Amino acid sequence: MNRIDRLFAILTFLQSRKYVLAETIAEKFKISVRTVYRDLKALSESGIPLSFEPNKGYFIVQGYFLPPISLSTEEANALLLTESLVYGFTDKSIQKHYSNALNKIKATLPHKQKEKIDLLTNNIKYQVPERLNQDYEHLSILQRTIASKNIISFSYKNNKEEHSTRQAEPIGLIFYAFGWHLIAWCHKRNEYRDFNVSRMSQIQDTYQTFKKTDHIEVSEYMPQLPVKY
Repeated sequence: MNRIDRLFAILTFLQSRKYVLAETIAEKFKISVRTVYRDLKALSESGIPLSFEPNKGYFIVQGYFLPPISLSTEEANALLLTESLVYGFTDKSIQKHYSNALNKIKATLPHKQKEKIDLLTNNIKYQVPERLNQDYEHLSILQRTIASKNIISFSYKNNKEEHSTRQAEPIGLIFYAFGWHLIAWCHKRNEYRDFNVSRMSQIQDTYQTFKKTDHIEVSEYMPQLPVKY
C-alpha cells in the first residue's frame, strides 16, 4: 500500500471509531508508531480536524465527513459473500438490517458492477445446518442495550424447561456451541450469568441505565465458558 492509499485508509479507520490509539493504527496497517505520528501530522496539515484525548486516543472532530466512498469490485464481492455468513450465524433482526444496508450500498454501484453482483448472487449458495437456525429476533435489541448500557427485562426458559422473569445488565454477546449467548449481570442472582439467546423471549429495553458501575469486560468472563478460547 502506497502512502496516499494508507493516509486515506487511516482517515477512514478514524471515522469508523470514536477514539483510536496510535498503537492500534500501527498494528492494523503494519507500520511503526513513529510512522503513524508522521501520517497523522500529514492528515492534520492537509486540513483534517484531528484531535487527541489522553488515555483514549485520536479522533476526528465532530462535524467532519468524507464524501461517499465508492467500492472496488473486490470489496463489493466481499460484502456479498459476507451476506451468506450473516444469514447463517445471526437472527432475523440482524439479517433484516444487514440486507437493508447492503441494498443501500448496491444502489451506489455503477451499472456494470451491479450486473456482476447479480451474477454472483445467483451463483453463491449456502446450506445452514439445522442447529444454526436462529429463529428469533433478539440480537438487534441486545446489541442496542449493550451499547447504551440499558437494563433489559425478559422471560427465560432454562434447560429444565422452567420459566422465570429476569432483569439484567447486558455486557456482551458470545457465539459458541452453535448459538448466541448473552453475558449479563442478573439482578435476580446478583452475579454474571450466561443466557442462551434462543431461550430468551419478551425482551424489553427498560431504558434504565445500569445500576452496577464496575462491570468486567466480556473477555474476562470467557474463561468461565464450557469451551476453550
